[in-house]
Amino acid sequence: MNRYAVEQKFKSIAAFLIILILLPYIVSVFVNGEDVREDTAGDFYVKVKVPDTEEADGVTEIRWTDYLAGILAEELSEDCEPETLKAQAVVIRTQIYRTLEDPEDKILSERYLTRDEMEEKWGAEKYGEYYEKYVRAVEETDDTVLMYGDTYAWTPFHQSSNGMTRSAAEVLGSDDWPYIAARECPLDKEADDEIQTFTFSCAEIQSLCRDFLVAEEDQDQAVQGYTYDDFEIRSRDSAGYVSELRIGNTICTGDQFRDALSLPSSSFSFGKESGGDIKITTTGKGHGLGMSIWTADQMAKEGKTFEEILAFFFEGTELRNDIQETALF
Repeated sequence: MNRYAVEQKFKSIAAFLIILILLPYIVSVFVNGEDVREDTAGDFYVKVKVPDTEEADGVTEIRWTDYLAGILAEELSEDCEPETLKAQAVVIRTQIYRTLEDPEDKILSERYLTRDEMEEKWGAEKYGEYYEKYVRAVEETDDTVLMYGDTYAWTPFHQSSNGMTRSAAEVLGSDDWPYIAARECPLDKEADDEIQTFTFSCAEIQSLCRDFLVAEEDQDQAVQGYTYDDFEIRSRDSAGYVSELRIGNTICTGDQFRDALSLPSSSFSFGKESGGDIKITTTGKGHGLGMSIWTADQMAKEGKTFEEILAFFFEGTELRNDIQETALF
């Protein structure tokens, strides 16, 4: 090897080592701008908007690792498998980086559990064990994110589907997210609170849906009221979620109806109760797009890795970190 080649090799190695050493700082600046500070362990603090904080501006500082672990603890049970927690850590990190592509606001706002809240939730005896479990999920996925081409992937998730996740193209009418497609998740049918039943009077539904009911009709119906026959499911998507619903002369989406009534899912059916009330039976918990936490956890129990779990729910994306591409799905 000639002298020039040797020099170039040493330069490349030195550049790589500099990037490796500065990587945490680079990530922290990306998240919070230049106004960051490092703790003795080499972790960084990020600015977080907390509604109940004692700070005057409603913004506090927290370690980046604690913030991600706190979001995990807020969203996933401590009983979840380690590989499930890792998959969710990648999902959360990707969501945050995707949000922070907007350069205007570097203050994070995702709800998380503080250490005090974790200790209150689990008790002093279990706190240390569970806290470390969430932190390991963050640390063992390093700075891994999901990418689609040159952009951060959209990574929605939900607690359980009705047995099949939904296609973003069907739900949102856009082909921008081909990796969010219908996936069969039969294990979701065994999820906790998978099927739930609610009873509403027609007047209650009218009141809750008033924001999107046809204005003229709402005035007329306010006088005479709706009956069971005024509610009709007109169509469902390929996963079985209600896509179009008629209320009187108003056509709305199943998701609008779910949100208005605070239902756990837009996979629902109607039944008539005595007295004219409407029984609504729902299946699943959440919007049904992206990763099902329940199925992800069952896959982990069967020995699947977090990489395999993410490949199943977001096929066509790839796992990357700031140094190299780590997996191609």
